[in-house]
Amino acid sequence: MKILQTVKKCPGGLMIVPLLLGALVNTLAPQFWVIFKGTFTTHLWKTGAMPILAAFLFCNGTTIDVKQAGTTLTKGVLLTAVKVLVGMLIGIAVSYTFGEAGIFGLAPIAIIAAIANSNGGLYAALAGEYGDATDVGAVSVLSINDGPFFTLLALGAAGYGVPIEVLIGCIIPIIVGCILGNLDPEIKKFCEPGTTLLIPFFAFPLGAGLTLTSIVSAGPSGILLGVASTVTTGIAGYLLYKVMKYKHPEVGAAIGTTAGNAASTPAAVAAAGVISKALSDAATVQVSAAIITTAILCPLLVTFLHKKEMQAHPENYK
Repeated sequence: MKILQTVKKCPGGLMIVPLLLGALVNTLAPQFWVIFKGTFTTHLWKTGAMPILAAFLFCNGTTIDVKQAGTTLTKGVLLTAVKVLVGMLIGIAVSYTFGEAGIFGLAPIAIIAAIANSNGGLYAALAGEYGDATDVGAVSVLSINDGPFFTLLALGAAGYGVPIEVLIGCIIPIIVGCILGNLDPEIKKFCEPGTTLLIPFFAFPLGAGLTLTSIVSAGPSGILLGVASTVTTGIAGYLLYKVMKYKHPEVGAAIGTTAGNAASTPAAVAAAGVISKALSDAATVQVSAAIITTAILCPLLVTFLHKKEMQAHPENYK
């Protein structure tokens, strides 16, 4: 049976499928967790999301290459800045205008988590198809926006009480991983599989805190969030590349995605005591819907812009 291959065919499948399975178990058999309370079963599939997510962030940190220079580094920094700043600015604006409840059922936490965090794998695939080596290499810098750090930073700017030690504590695993990965390439090689291997293991317990009812009710607003993520950051990335006069500006739009691991950000923020669990659960579902939506829309946007650029500047595509 090709279970893994089937899961990977679903947009964000390594995150979404286990999350839905966790919600299914929690909906149909919530007593399962009571029966096995305190055992390895509940530690792995009910309460273990946060330590596994921390290990995931450490592994991602080891893949960040600080030695990259020139165009690759510039592109990575610019794309990361656009992705993060657009997400933060929209989230902060919504928070100050509409409060914690947000707009159209979308709370600031959901907006920031979805818009400020890009799908590195999908970006690399699109950059490889439509760009060059410098575009693909930028993905290592984009890894910086993994995890809840920038979301917490934006929430602090939006007036939420975010202690400084919480902010620092969220980024320490990435920093330590980055230092070790750059000091010893063998550590980077050893930890690299963890950037994908660990995703299902923190996705399932996140889903086990949800129910299928909550997922269905939050679906439409999550789709809207996905559309907003692709349109705002995708177009912003494209325009940035145009301004910088890069050869393949359509690649800039490839940041218009929501990373699979972004669904874990609301829970991480709730664990830090910044938002309530109810708000975290709703945001988790909405971000999950946005992951799937952006995985479908972003390639379509990049392809459309690629055709547009080929017609306008055929000399760049010979």
